[in-house]
Order: sequence, then C-alpha cells, then structure tokens
Amino acid sequence: MPKGDADWGVQMNRLRWFLRFLALLLLIQPLLSQGTAPESSSVPETRKSKRTRTKDDIEAIGSRNIGGKGFGNWYSEPKERSMGLEYSHFVEENTRVVADPTVSEYVNKIGQSIARNSDLKEPLTVKVIDSEEINAFALPGGFLYVNTGLLRAVEDEAELAGVMAHEIAHVAAHHAARQMTRSQMFQLASVPLIFVGGGLGAALQEAASLAIPAGLTKFSRGFEAEADYLGVEYLYKAGYDPQAFVDFCERFQAMDKHKTSPLSRMFSSHPQMTDRIRKTQAEISTILPPREMYLLSTSEFDLVKAQLTKLSTRHRPAPDPADFPTLRRSTKNDENDAPTDDRPPTLKRRPTSTVPSSEPKSVDQ
Repeated sequence: MPKGDADWGVQMNRLRWFLRFLALLLLIQPLLSQGTAPESSSVPETRKSKRTRTKDDIEAIGSRNIGGKGFGNWYSEPKERSMGLEYSHFVEENTRVVADPTVSEYVNKIGQSIARNSDLKEPLTVKVIDSEEINAFALPGGFLYVNTGLLRAVEDEAELAGVMAHEIAHVAAHHAARQMTRSQMFQLASVPLIFVGGGLGAALQEAASLAIPAGLTKFSRGFEAEADYLGVEYLYKAGYDPQAFVDFCERFQAMDKHKTSPLSRMFSSHPQMTDRIRKTQAEISTILPPREMYLLSTSEFDLVKAQLTKLSTRHRPAPDPADFPTLRRSTKNDENDAPTDDRPPTLKRRPTSTVPSSEPKSVDQ
C-alpha cells in the first residue's frame, strides 16, 4: 500500500474515533448536569444564597443562552424555524384545529404570557387540536399544539400553564436541534471509510443527508428532565403557582395507574413520575424565591371549559332514527280488535259468571 494512502487511512481512523468521543461526550453531558441538580433527599434547611449555574438564575431568564447553536447544536434559529414550519403544515393537514375564538385565543394568551417569561428567542405560535388524548407538543422554531383532551383534564389555569411551560422549555432549550445533532454525530462516527474517501467536506455532507428528523417531539430523558426544570421556572416567572405542575403530575400518575382516561404517551420517555415529582418539589423549595401570592385560576378558564362542553355536544353526530325503539299500533285484524285511533284505552270489568264453579275455593287465612 502506498505510504500516502496509509497516512490517509490513519487520519480517517483518528477522525472516526474523535467523532465517537464527541458523541459519547454529548450523551453523558446531561447526566453530569443532572448530578448537580438539587435532590429532595439533600434539600438544605436554608435557601441557597449563591447560584452556581446559569439556569438556576431566575432573574436572568430571557437573556440566558440555553442550548443555542454551537458545539452541541449544529442548527441555526432560522433553520429550526423553517424545519418547524414544514412539520406544522403536516400536523395541521392531518388534524382538526379548533377555530373557536373563545378557546383558541385563551390558550394563545397563556402561551404568550409564558413565552415572554422564558428563554424563547423566536415568536410562539399556539394552536388547539381537537383530540381527546391528554397531550401537548411543540415543534422546533416555536410551534405549540395543545389538545382539547388536556384542556378538559386540567383542573385550573395554573396546571394548563405548567404543561405548556414544559413544552415551551423544549423549544427554548433547542432540544430537537440538539437531539438531531447527536444523531448526526453518531452517524458520522459510523460512516465507512469509503464515504470519506472524497475528503472531509464530502463526508460531512453525506452524513448530514443520512440524518432522519425523528427527534422533533420525542426527547431523551435528560432533555425531558431539563424541560421540567426550566418549565417550572417559566411558570413561576409568569406569576403562576409552580406547585400546580406537581399537582398535575400526581393526578396524571394516578390516572395512569387506574387507566380511567384516554392517556397519551406524552411522558413515556420521561424519568419515572415519582422521581420527576421529587425533583420538581426540590427545585421549588431551593431555587424559586417565595412569593406572597400566585395565580392559580381565572373565571375565563371556567368559561373555556364550558365552551368546550358546548363544542363537543355540537360536533356530536346526530343519532340514527333506526336506533330508536318503535311502537307498533294494533289493527282491526288483531285478536282484541283494538282501536287504531289515538284515544286512550278504556278498561272494562269482566262480567260475573252465574254458573257455579266446580273447583274448590281458597280461603284466605
């Protein structure tokens, strides 16, 4: 083998091992960051006075750069927006978007309030989908969809805001782009040498074309835990009671255990619910400064719930007349020659027989 070809092969092998190392580093990074998160078992008696991480600083919300373009994210914000817009068209072509202004404007108002108090850098588009599944999901670039099943399942506005804040956190932290970047890194690390024979640029282009955008709404457990963490901060910053998110998780856990509602798989990739509740409570007690008052619910929330009931009744299909029981009227050919008009029936007394009966009579004791 010529020396030049051998040197090229060695360089390509080194490149592959380096890319594998980068991919491994990306995988363990969320685990390392979670290790510094507050645990309920070690919650200090006094609130921490010195914040050691940027995402612990509530006052810095809006100016923080969480998961932006860089080493762990190869996608620019315009690219994320373009990708999310494309998939939003697919979603809306295959679902029924609720056009009722009472419902859609109310949900949009909550979403915009949370977005203003988050790390989201792009505009947020919020729409309601007519589906009984208890779910909400977000696409990269700021597209948030809320199912009517979730609106019916929550018990107050703060619970609804908590779930929406979790989804907005996915977008604000660029979880879809970061997850797709990891996928591409793994593919780069496993590309055969034949693909890099034309140079590094061709290899990168080829590997990028192999990437499948499968991580748009299903995230790793590390990203789900981060969305919980950031979502509670956004919920608090918007003025809502952060405990409401814990309440919803506890009730969701109970519903899942008894299978009493059309639950979605929205939490299938999350950490165990008990662990999520424990960590969220620890965050509330150690990171969030106390407040005298929180927003829990509004009269508008009750109006929207009532409107959803009206909409579900309005869209219910009309019953088929064949499903109702029918009453048969007797005709003159019947045995009793019953009348065929609409007059009420008359009762007649049976005539008393004058012929003595041959059977013995019973005597009441």
